[in-house]
Amino acid sequence: MIAEALQYLATAALTGSAHRRFVRYSVSLWSRAGRCSRDWASHEANSKEAISAAISGLSQRRTAVVLGSGLLRDVPIEDLAGSFDTVVLVDLVHLASVRLGLKGKRYRNVRLIERDLSGYDDLKAGKDAEPLGFLRSVPYLDFVVSANLLSQIGRGVKRRYEAEASPGMPADTVECLIAAHIQGLADLPCRTCLVTDISYAVIDLTGKVHEEADLLHGVKPPDGKASWDWPVAPFGEESRDYTIVHKVIAAL
Repeated sequence: MIAEALQYLATAALTGSAHRRFVRYSVSLWSRAGRCSRDWASHEANSKEAISAAISGLSQRRTAVVLGSGLLRDVPIEDLAGSFDTVVLVDLVHLASVRLGLKGKRYRNVRLIERDLSGYDDLKAGKDAEPLGFLRSVPYLDFVVSANLLSQIGRGVKRRYEAEASPGMPADTVECLIAAHIQGLADLPCRTCLVTDISYAVIDLTGKVHEEADLLHGVKPPDGKASWDWPVAPFGEESRDYTIVHKVIAAL
């Protein structure tokens, strides 16, 4: 608890007021990642391998952007920082420990940006949802990866939509913004990589599936070049009686 409190206080002090309310979630994720490090290791390695494979053969490596950089546990930051002139990490929150780690590695070509990537505010304002439209202004853009972010956008949008009950928001807001993210990647004039969990299952000790859900709310993702299981909540994390396993794909 002390470590979490220190992480929270240090990160909150470094986070803009618009995104400070998300610090608690980021710290909770950081804490779970530490507890589940052994069970998450394969997922993190697979994510890194998919991203490294996506940049293989690129003739120009000027600017790379990581959408949903998070804890950087699933991002091959050393490979990216060593391969590109500039690496831009984009997320709602950049934890103090992540900032410190980057500083310790002396990655002088890595830049951090705080940004809401959901597109919700544009939709609320009656505008077309173009959550990745800002990438058009990034100079010399050669590579973009969406790193285990898309289902989190869906989750966050659903929570906000239900909490605010804003008039004028379309009934299919969640689906619309998930689709806008996928289309935004497809429209970019550079190489892209989408790594995302697409579904989950709640499984008991006997292997029986008690619950399943589509994390992309019916929106079809691009065909995956690779897929794997990610035990987000292994036995003992939320219950001794069941595990929650997510299906992850990498579309290059």
